[in-house]
Amino acid sequence: MPTDRRFLGPQLARLPATESILPLVRLVRGPATAARLATRLIRGRVTVRDLPWRIEETCWNAFPSLKQVLLGDLLLRLSAGVSRRANSANPLCTDPSAIALAIASVEQLYRGHGLPAIFRVPSIIEPDLDRALAARGYTGEGESCVLHAPLAEVAAAADPEVQLLTSPSPEWFAAMSSLQGHSAEQSATYRRIVGAIAIPARFALLAVDGAPAALAYGALHEGLLCYESVITDPARRRQRLAYRVIAALADWAREAGAEGACLQVEAGNVAGRALYDRFGLKTELYRYHYRREPPAR
Repeated sequence: MPTDRRFLGPQLARLPATESILPLVRLVRGPATAARLATRLIRGRVTVRDLPWRIEETCWNAFPSLKQVLLGDLLLRLSAGVSRRANSANPLCTDPSAIALAIASVEQLYRGHGLPAIFRVPSIIEPDLDRALAARGYTGEGESCVLHAPLAEVAAAADPEVQLLTSPSPEWFAAMSSLQGHSAEQSATYRRIVGAIAIPARFALLAVDGAPAALAYGALHEGLLCYESVITDPARRRQRLAYRVIAALADWAREAGAEGACLQVEAGNVAGRALYDRFGLKTELYRYHYRREPPAR
């Protein structure tokens, strides 16, 4: 019998979030995992296969960290400081009461890597963690929205002018680095992060007059398409180029059997949110923000 998440995930998706799933979990993932899940179900800490948690998992896989540490109910991601998402501590459950006790351990680990401790705090968890971090002087930043839509409700469309690469080409990386304004060091780390993607992905490039004008990539995990790195040449904005890129990726995902699409966008990105709303990504499922460790005195 298969024992990886590709087997376990769909099985859980068809079962109610009750202890009726525990025999399957015990069989596939072992008694320790089953016991831990039983405790969470009894305490009301998780609803198995809730869409927000499926999206959390999909987004982690679509933009992986170069290193990671599992610490209780936290996933600690480390990637040489490039992007907060790939260098932050992420809750793995709804009830973060035990996580607050691990803050000092998180701080020690990130300091050992020359990084500040940053917690990513989604609105789908209880407020205990956010309060505990604020009490320690952590500052808030990076308010972001998580959008979702059934794939049938977005404007998926094949586009012969949009290249969909199975792996990022040197041209794709060079254009992405230029448009994002990466330093040489940031560009090298970004290449390693994208190179670590293990789930199916396509890398979109739309050129105008022979020059890259809009790029993005999409990654698929358990029926969800996650958009990442959607960007347009500033000189080519308001020409629907990004719209065409994400539409082409949605068409690929639909053909691959995906059922939904999701992405993360900064709450203050008015232009981006307007684009995604026109495209069909209209539902804001939840938000998240970061809490950053205060500078050492």
